[in-house]
Amino acid sequence: MPCYSLDGLTPVVDPSAYVHPTAVLIGDVIVGAHCYVGPLASLRGDFGRIILEEGANVQDTCVMHGFPDSDTVVERNGHIGHGAVLHGCRIGADALVGMNAVVMDNARIGARSLVGATAFVKAGFSCAPQSLVTGNPASAKRVLDDQEVAWKQAGTREYQALARRCLHGLQECAPLAAAEPDRPRLHVSDHQPKRSTL
Repeated sequence: MPCYSLDGLTPVVDPSAYVHPTAVLIGDVIVGAHCYVGPLASLRGDFGRIILEEGANVQDTCVMHGFPDSDTVVERNGHIGHGAVLHGCRIGADALVGMNAVVMDNARIGARSLVGATAFVKAGFSCAPQSLVTGNPASAKRVLDDQEVAWKQAGTREYQALARRCLHGLQECAPLAAAEPDRPRLHVSDHQPKRSTL
C-alpha cells in the first residue's frame, strides 16, 4: 500500500488488519485490530489524527481527513460505506455511515446509529445512540429497532471476515481472456445479512 511518514509520524497498522494495496495512508494514522480498509481509500493524517478502532471498516474510495489538532475517529466495529467522507468527526461504536455520505467537523454520530446514504451531516451535529440519520442537511429521524441494529452488525462481521480472507487469499493476478466453462461462484457465508429496507 502507499504508506507515507510525515514529520516523523508513520502510519500504524495492526497485523490482523487488512489495508488494500491501493489505499493511501499518510502520517498520523492508526488502524486497529481486525479492521478493513478498501481499495482507493485515503486516510490523510497530515493535519489531524486518523483512528480506526478494532473491527472498523472503511470501504472503497472513502476519505478520512481533519483540521489541525483534530481527531477523525471510527470507533469499535464502525462501518463506513463506499465513497463516504469523514472530516474531523467521531463515528460511534457499532454505527454505520452509508455510501457517499459526508460527516463534517466536530459531528458525533451516536453508537449503533445509521447515517443514510448520501446524507450531509453538518459540522457540530450530534445524535443519541441508535438514531437513524438522513437528509441534506441530515437530522435524526427516529430510533432504530433491534432488528435494524442486528442487520448492521451482521454486515460488519462480514467485513471483518473479508479482512481475514484478503490477508490470506487475495493475490494480484492477470485477468483471464474469457470466463471458464462452469465458472464457480463465491460462497462466502451462510449468514450474509439480507438487504436493508431502510
